[in-house]
Amino acid sequence: MKKIFKYVLIVIGVLLVLYAVARVLKTNSKPAVTYDTAVATEETITNRVLATGKVIPEDEVLIKPQISGIIESILVEEGDQLKSGDLIATIKVVPNEQSLVSARGRVRNAEIALGNAQIEYDRNKKLFDKGVVASQDFLAIELQYNQAKQELENARNDFQIIRVGSAGGSATANTNIRATVDGTVLEIPVKEGDQVIEANNFNDGTSIATIADMSKMIFEGQVDEAEVEKLEIGMPITIKLGAMQSEDFDAKLKFIAPKGVEDQGAVQFTIEANIEIPDSVFIRAGYSANASIILEKKENVLAIKEAWLQFDKETEKPYVQVQIGENEYERRDLELGVSDGINVEIISGLTASDKIKVWNKTEPMETGPEENNS
Repeated sequence: MKKIFKYVLIVIGVLLVLYAVARVLKTNSKPAVTYDTAVATEETITNRVLATGKVIPEDEVLIKPQISGIIESILVEEGDQLKSGDLIATIKVVPNEQSLVSARGRVRNAEIALGNAQIEYDRNKKLFDKGVVASQDFLAIELQYNQAKQELENARNDFQIIRVGSAGGSATANTNIRATVDGTVLEIPVKEGDQVIEANNFNDGTSIATIADMSKMIFEGQVDEAEVEKLEIGMPITIKLGAMQSEDFDAKLKFIAPKGVEDQGAVQFTIEANIEIPDSVFIRAGYSANASIILEKKENVLAIKEAWLQFDKETEKPYVQVQIGENEYERRDLELGVSDGINVEIISGLTASDKIKVWNKTEPMETGPEENNS
């Protein structure tokens, strides 16, 4: 009986050991990894540089007064179409008391000088008529007399300008602010009653209005320093406006800034491009815009997804895994061409029939210099 009991215990022990081993083997076993495959396809690949910016008129003209004063009236509104010479505003002159006194004194001095010159001229004229004074001497006195008359006229004109803003006989009063070019009024930064000053060596002067030709618009944007060396004047650009998402506009690169500006730790370069605008389209100044600059374009080339690429750990050369049998793959080194960030051109190393291993998201890619068949 004891023998039987002993054998039973041995059998139970063996069974328990076998059961434990089976559980361990089952726990540690992995299902066979399978991979999807894909083939290269014909694609049109465009390598682009993107720039953000805005649309502005090619030329904006600031209209400034020729004299200081107070805005008496504004005769136009923002958005109005103007021709060169159209009246924009009028200015009421508020004379500077010191300048007024000085100008009045200059007039008085000129009147005195002219009176003296008149006396001298009249006296010498009589002597000249009698033949007592030589012709050359009389001409010199006559010249002084004429100069005195001109000085008085100039002094009176200056006094008039300081007092009311224009000389009495001038064709155009300085108090009338007129458009100097044809165009659209973009901005009127002043209002009636505002004080304005003319431009001088110490001050830029007050802008009365900004005028621009809205048929000549340019894109002005920023490009990162990593991309700027790829650009060349004359490159074609596609412009998309934030306010007109359904339309694209053609443009050509016309300017690349020679100097960059640091913005939030990155160096940016300003670029400009002339936009081709149809007559039926009106674009407002200041629209936000994105520019797509075509660096290179290849049509109907053999291409694969960039996500399928691997890179050699030592040489950093690109390659893919190509299926050669049931769950068997071999390494194929590739020569790549143009890329758009999603697809990349295959110059050599693959054919259209090769089945490329597509790496599972949960499976790490191989990065070693040598690849084992799997």
